[in-house]
Amino acid sequence: MRKELLEGLSEEQIAKIRACKSQEEILQLAKKEGVKLSEEQLEAVSGGGCAAKPKCPFCKSERALTLKYCTGEGGCPLKLMECADCKKTWYTDA
Repeated sequence: MRKELLEGLSEEQIAKIRACKSQEEILQLAKKEGVKLSEEQLEAVSGGGCAAKPKCPFCKSERALTLKYCTGEGGCPLKLMECADCKKTWYTDA
């Protein structure tokens, strides 16, 4: 999840989000914690499309988190990803 989507959350809440294994678990956690998600946060958590969640190219975990969007060489949009398990980062197409 992009860092700006985590703004306003405590370090404890962010750690709980990173421990979630699915988007559904994140939604359940937000409800349990009484956290009101913004439209952008809801869209990010609910999938906001039909793209499959990328796997970590290092440990093959499916718990990849989007840290930020950026523009790569030639203006190509990229996402900086982080694995919730091995903590390694990599870029993927946005």
